[in-house]
Amino acid sequence: MSDRITIQIDQHVADVRLNRPEKMNALDEEMFQAIIAAGKSLTENAEVRCVVLSGAGKAFCAGLDLSNFDLNNAAGLAGSKLLERTHGIANKWQQVAWQWRELPIPVIAAVHGVAFGGGLQIMLGADIKYIAPDTKLSIMETKWGIIPDMAGTQLMRHSIREDIIKELTYTHRIFSGTEAVQYGFATHATEDPHPAAMKLAREIASKSPDAIVTAKRVINAAPYLNPEEGLLLESQAQEKVLLKENQLEAVFAGMQKRAGKFKGFR
Repeated sequence: MSDRITIQIDQHVADVRLNRPEKMNALDEEMFQAIIAAGKSLTENAEVRCVVLSGAGKAFCAGLDLSNFDLNNAAGLAGSKLLERTHGIANKWQQVAWQWRELPIPVIAAVHGVAFGGGLQIMLGADIKYIAPDTKLSIMETKWGIIPDMAGTQLMRHSIREDIIKELTYTHRIFSGTEAVQYGFATHATEDPHPAAMKLAREIASKSPDAIVTAKRVINAAPYLNPEEGLLLESQAQEKVLLKENQLEAVFAGMQKRAGKFKGFR
C-alpha cells in the first residue's frame, strides 16, 4: 500500500492515518488511490471491528492539492468520467468519503488543524467525529467555482440543517470545530481528538461484532425507508443475530462481568 496512508491494527482497532503531513494531507491522485485501497483492505479484514481515521502532522486534510492542478486534466474530468460509477454507486472521487459510511464496521474520525473541501467530506463519511475546538473547516468548493462532489451533499443531508448547509456552501465560510459540533458536522469537541477516538474505538471493538455491524447497516438504511420498510428491516436484522453464538456470549460475559470472547462476523 502507498505510504500516503498508514494502518496499525491492535486489539481489533485499525488506526488509519492520512500520511502526507508536509502537504497537510492534501489530496493528490496517489492519496485518492491510497484511501480507496485502505478502505478495501479494511472491508476484507474480518479481524478489524472499529476504525479510527485521522491525519498525520498539523492537519486532518486540507482538501484538493491545488499545486498539482492541471487545467487540461481537469477539463477531462467533465462528463462521462464523473458520471461513471466505478465503485458501486459512487465514482472514484466520491468513494474516498462514501466508503467510510459503507464500511461494515464503525469509523471514528479524529480531526484537528484543518478539514477543507474534500477533507471535510472525508470526515463526514465517519460514523462518529471527535474534533479539536480550534479546527478550521470549510465547504470550500464554491471558492473555486464548483460544488461539493465527493459525496458531501449526501453525507450532510441527514445530520445538518438544510439552511446551514446552504449558507456554508454558498459562502465557503470557515467555521470552527466548536461550531462544527453545534451545526451537526461533528459529534464531540475535545482538545485531543485522537486519544478520545481510540478510547471509544476500543470500547466498541469489545462488543459483539454481530450487533455492531448489524446496527450500523440498519441505522444507515433507516433514513431512506418508509416506516413499514424500516420496521421490517429491523426485525429481519434482529432475527439474524438473536440467539447466535456471539449474542449468547454477550449475555454470558455481561452476567459473569468479564470481557466477551467473540468470533469474527461479516
